[in-house]
Amino acid sequence: MNRAHQFAPLQADAAARWSKFGAWERTYFPSFVGLVVEEIRVDYCRMRLPYRPELDQPAGIVHGGAIATLLDTVMVPAVGSSYPLDTRFSTVDMHIQFLSPLVQHDAVAEGWIVKRGRRVVFCEAEVRRAGDDVLVARSMLTYNVSTGNVSTG
Repeated sequence: MNRAHQFAPLQADAAARWSKFGAWERTYFPSFVGLVVEEIRVDYCRMRLPYRPELDQPAGIVHGGAIATLLDTVMVPAVGSSYPLDTRFSTVDMHIQFLSPLVQHDAVAEGWIVKRGRRVVFCEAEVRRAGDDVLVARSMLTYNVSTGNVSTG
């Protein structure tokens, strides 16, 4: 299922900023795992995890940690798309249901915002098997948001 049509396109400045997600000068975890952004809209993102054998666990199924990484990371552009550059946000809660095994297929995730509060954002995400759209996993996530000068004390 493709939910992109339910969400507005990004403004030009946000689109320019988020189009670079994953194309960093150094290797961070999302690019190490191999995640690829396919589409970003206001409160929405679609991302792909291309299959490679290194993602398998010994039984030949893609490791749940790789799927969890996809579910969590697909939310980053969706959450960040509506905030200024100096905004910090992080996952504070994540529940995952693994519904079908993923065997030698790419995974495609969609993540969307359910509700934005002043400091908390509630999200949902799904991972489907590329090609036949079988639902592999779904997740409910909560992000904490801090804007402007962030105090760590």
